[in-house]
Amino acid sequence: MRVLWLSVVIIIVDQFSKWLAFTRLRPLNESIRILGNWFKFTYTENPGMAFGVEFGFGPPFLVTLFSIIATVVIVVYLYSVRRGYAPYRVSLALVMGGAVGNIIDRVFYGAIHYNLPLFQGRVVDFIHLDVWRGAWPDWIPGIGGHGFALFPIGNVADLAIIAGVVGILFFQKRFHRHMMAEPLPASSSDNAQTTGVVDPAAEATGATN
Repeated sequence: MRVLWLSVVIIIVDQFSKWLAFTRLRPLNESIRILGNWFKFTYTENPGMAFGVEFGFGPPFLVTLFSIIATVVIVVYLYSVRRGYAPYRVSLALVMGGAVGNIIDRVFYGAIHYNLPLFQGRVVDFIHLDVWRGAWPDWIPGIGGHGFALFPIGNVADLAIIAGVVGILFFQKRFHRHMMAEPLPASSSDNAQTTGVVDPAAEATGATN
């Protein structure tokens, strides 16, 4: 499963960029403009499930536990399709690399920087595309009234996950066509008919009958 090397690269780049954000951006307590107000580096720590929103359904470690379970499922599935369509497997590797990058934050970040227990950390976000902002309608349970952005502040892991999900959706049909086109392993009796060689086990079974 050579595509796992892509996951490893994503994890390394993600963690290194988060370390730079923590050491260089956090002390400034302000955004660094890259392309006007459209693209900035803004340091935040995401304590919630998505978009920085806390849904209040349980302890923070449940979010981490859910992420770990989902990542294990991806690993098992990636192994099961290890001979499948390559772009599809690359997309899965992108998702897995991004998921592990954020899991590392949730498991160790709080313990390293805030003396919190393991699994109580927050995800470091800093890539800020400030294109449009709005608010969830008040009638939506849990998140009603909270503000949100069209492109929330994220990180390298988030970008990898987004790219991977888009790739999975785009290559899914080709992946299934590729899997359907894979030839099934021929049985011993089929091999005997095509090659003219008699299978000893089949001959012995026929003799006893």
